[in-house]
Amino acid sequence: MSKSGVAVLGIFVVDLAFRAGNMPAIGETIAGSGFAMGPGGKGSNQAVAAARAGADVTFISRIGSDAFGDLAIKTWEAEGIRPRVARTKEAPTGAAFIYVHETRGDNAIIVVSGAADGLSPDDVDAAAEAIRSSRVFVTQLEQPVAAAQRGLEIARAAGSITVFNPAPAGVFDDGLFALCDYVVPNETEAEALTGIAVGDLAGARRAGEALLAKGAGTALITLGERGALFHGRDRSLHVPPFAAGKVVETAGAGDAFVGGFAAALAGGADPLDAARFGSATAGISVTRAGTAPAMPRRAEIEALLKV
Repeated sequence: MSKSGVAVLGIFVVDLAFRAGNMPAIGETIAGSGFAMGPGGKGSNQAVAAARAGADVTFISRIGSDAFGDLAIKTWEAEGIRPRVARTKEAPTGAAFIYVHETRGDNAIIVVSGAADGLSPDDVDAAAEAIRSSRVFVTQLEQPVAAAQRGLEIARAAGSITVFNPAPAGVFDDGLFALCDYVVPNETEAEALTGIAVGDLAGARRAGEALLAKGAGTALITLGERGALFHGRDRSLHVPPFAAGKVVETAGAGDAFVGGFAAALAGGADPLDAARFGSATAGISVTRAGTAPAMPRRAEIEALLKV
């Protein structure tokens, strides 16, 4: 079977982002300095990032039969993403509350998966052909673990490259790691998965080694403003960050990294070069407000890589 492009299994939510100088305490009401509403959800964000980075993308999910679901369809149409998405009247499309610090861009997020919380292995089986024909398969943990595992099983059996973003960090059987060519956690998730603090590169390497011991092919740990660590069985290298301007908002940076990384892999890039491409994608995304709308185009990423 000829393979091409990226298949992403994940969720879509509508992001409701509020900017303020601090999070309110329980019982407190404060004035914010900004508000934005737009498409989000880790899976959908990663699909948008991969599509804008030049990949042919299929997105697999469930959404509600409501206005937020209509926004999802419009988002994917605008980005040229093929949806393999079931619509249901039994649950609403997901939503996320995002607090963004008005000067630092730091964020805190509450996600309700909505209809996507009902994603099952049967839903994944229904989209199996899209997974088998993809060169790269990506999934996360905002939808049920059983669905993510089934997607990884199908992709691994078909010989597709598997990328697992274990976010948000949750409980799952360590056997899942054996299905992953690349596991891509951030610092917090890496610590949750391994019990090893990732305060510096040495800590990241120890955590990376623990993830390899669990069965992952390569650990790619994102380190925020410090870039990322590419830790494989034959090489362990620091991937530097790319400065593209003033940091405005960090929400969605991890999704930008994963989407850019997957797109580069699907294009045949060496994995380390793909990680650098992902880092550049994330570096641009944090200079813009929003999540999916902040994802850069391929030409912008390539220009930054040449600097």
